[in-house]
Formats: sequence, structure tokens, C-alpha cells
Amino acid sequence: MESRRGPLKSAVPSNVVSPVRRCSRTACGRPAVATLTYVYADSTAVLGPLATYAEPHCYDLCAEHSERLTAPRGWEVVRLADASGPARPSGDDLEALANAVREAARPQERAAEAGGSGRRSADPMEVARRGHLRVLRSPDS
Repeated sequence: MESRRGPLKSAVPSNVVSPVRRCSRTACGRPAVATLTYVYADSTAVLGPLATYAEPHCYDLCAEHSERLTAPRGWEVVRLADASGPARPSGDDLEALANAVREAARPQERAAEAGGSGRRSADPMEVARRGHLRVLRSPDS
């Protein structure tokens, strides 16, 4: 096609496609961060992290549209946690960490109670210990 100024050129070559998926909402060009799917049998809308690839029956949404999402009356919205963000430790995680620290400190407490005899464990196979690791004697020796 030609104009008065010469042949029309495309700003972007037609064989190059943007690797960034865009929000499916009309007139929104922001990058998609979440994928919305519907489970019609359960009257449920499921909003989760951005799917690996675009599905024909799913909708990609930007951050703003995913936060403001509402479902029709009688429907439930299930929001799945985004695993890409930094996970906040739960109470169980912190308790498990505290228990691991206490357990690692126990052999040193036992050695101190024994008067520093050098023997850190009652296990005859244990030769040495460093933190939570143990060096065991070979059963042949």
C-alpha cells in the first residue's frame, strides 16, 4: 500500500510478537500477572498466578484488575497464593526452626554437663560431631 509520502511501513515487524502477555480486559494494556478461570459446575471463579501459557478459556489479568475482581451473585472467588513473591514464615515454620536450633544445641549441653569429658554421645559408633553432622566409626574397625 502506498501513500503520498511513499510505502507504508509497520512500526513493528509482523513476525515479532511481544513475549509479555497483556491483561484481557478491554482497553487495558498492562502486563498480566494473574490468570482467571471459571468452574461453572461449582459456580466458582479461580484467580491464580499467571499460567505458563495462554489458554483459550482463561483470562489473563493485570494487578489492578485481579485485585478488583468480583464474581456474579451466588459465585465464589477462590484466590490462590502467588508463589513467586517472598513467602512470609508461618507460625509452624518459626516453631520448627526454633526446635531445630534447640536440638542442635543439645549435644553441646550434654558435653558441658559431663564435665567436658570429650565424649559427646553415648553412641559407640559416633567418633565426632560438628553441628548437626556426625562422623561414625566404620563397623569394620
